[in-house]
Amino acid sequence: MAWTVSIEHHGAEAQPVVVIDGFADAERFRDDAAFLSFAPIGPHYPGIRAPVAPRLLRDLLARLEPVARAAFGVGRLTIADAFYSIVTTPPAALTPIQRLPHFDELSPRRLALLHYLSPDERSGTAFYRHRTTGFESIDAARIGAYRTALDADLARHGLPEAGYIAGDTPVFERLAVHQGRFNRAILYRSNTLHCADLPVDLALHADPARGRLTVNTFLDATG
Repeated sequence: MAWTVSIEHHGAEAQPVVVIDGFADAERFRDDAAFLSFAPIGPHYPGIRAPVAPRLLRDLLARLEPVARAAFGVGRLTIADAFYSIVTTPPAALTPIQRLPHFDELSPRRLALLHYLSPDERSGTAFYRHRTTGFESIDAARIGAYRTALDADLARHGLPEAGYIAGDTPVFERLAVHQGRFNRAILYRSNTLHCADLPVDLALHADPARGRLTVNTFLDATG
């Protein structure tokens, strides 16, 4: 399957996001997900997950390495974690941390690969800047200052109302949104501030055939 690849940059940090259309045999992944048992994994993801067999990703990773090298200057990629994920948590039930943009990892060599598998293409992934610090990514040198500033911001402005973040807030500025086209994948640094961008009327089905199904793969990069 031929890929259509673009590399986009956003924000003052010009963080790269690789966008790949026609990424994989999407129906193979959807068929695989249909036979799995999904459950909550960890306290942060607002939904349910199931592990992805590494064999399904092996050939894709080999093709992805030269693309990652061009965008991020990294070498070999290895899988740290890979999950099928379905958003199922109603907006009113979100915990405070789920109402804010987040980062997954402090290391700029940890990459996130997000593969959209839902026929409903209205959702996507948004990237943000923290207004007080100006940070668009968080690494080991920034984490202390970021946490201190964020705590002060939330004390001043209060916690966001229960709901998925959608656009600018008093604490965060939205920089870009990448639409979740069916069989599109995006690749970005895990330490960038980001979150799902969801329409308010998105149906939160737990069924992989009907819900917002994605494959979330976290990659360690050498070099």
